Amino acid sequence: MTTALVTGAQRGIGKAIALELARNGFDIAALDYEVTDALRAVVHEVEVLGRNGIALAGDIGDIAGHERSLDAAEKALGPLACLVNNAGVSVLQRGDLLDVTPESYDRCLDVNTRGTFFLTQAFAKRMVQRPAPPDSRRTIITITSCSAVAASVARGEYCISKAGLSMASTLFALRLAQENVDVYEVQPGLIETEMTAPSKSRYDGLIEAGLTAIRRWGRPDEVARVVAMLARQGLPYTVGQPIRVDGGLLISKF
Repeated sequence: MTTALVTGAQRGIGKAIALELARNGFDIAALDYEVTDALRAVVHEVEVLGRNGIALAGDIGDIAGHERSLDAAEKALGPLACLVNNAGVSVLQRGDLLDVTPESYDRCLDVNTRGTFFLTQAFAKRMVQRPAPPDSRRTIITITSCSAVAASVARGEYCISKAGLSMASTLFALRLAQENVDVYEVQPGLIETEMTAPSKSRYDGLIEAGLTAIRRWGRPDEVARVVAMLARQGLPYTVGQPIRVDGGLLISKF
């Protein structure tokens, strides 16, 4: 059995990742801020696909709870072999960079960067203490954002948090390469989810005008299929590559 912990698994990209990994043979520990009917429904769909699943409550920003979440996942499903860092928050309010509040800045950094860093660290320590056979590698896949690269001045604190998380992924990739742990970063672009719904009307016209090379919104399942490929060690002899799932958004063009 191969088990994955997916954070932020209740909806959107996280839900799509949990289900795609289940289709690819993974048992799923689905973690979100609280266990809701929606999160239980994700676990039910995992089980319908023939895999085992568990719904877990955990605040990524609460570092003290990380070990409890990992323990609960392994107690229910067995040793973890894959961590997908998907959970994250956006800004409290879009607006002028000069009006960013410490509360919004700290929230983005605490969850997106600091919390995810230390959950990755806790998972990595378990992998180091529990070496895999030479021909078997474990994976850590972190979902950042195109905003780790492209500046969005109206969401400055979010961009900073994702840029920091991108560097964290690179650092863990280098540290864990000799521990049979593959670390990757996935940078989604404009993906149609509940989180991006408030911006949909703004970007619809920009997409049609050529903002992305593929002139449509991306779908959560398209991100999930890339994550599943990475979790199956589909990119052998690679270390730390950021992979863009953005329809060509970040390609320099004129």
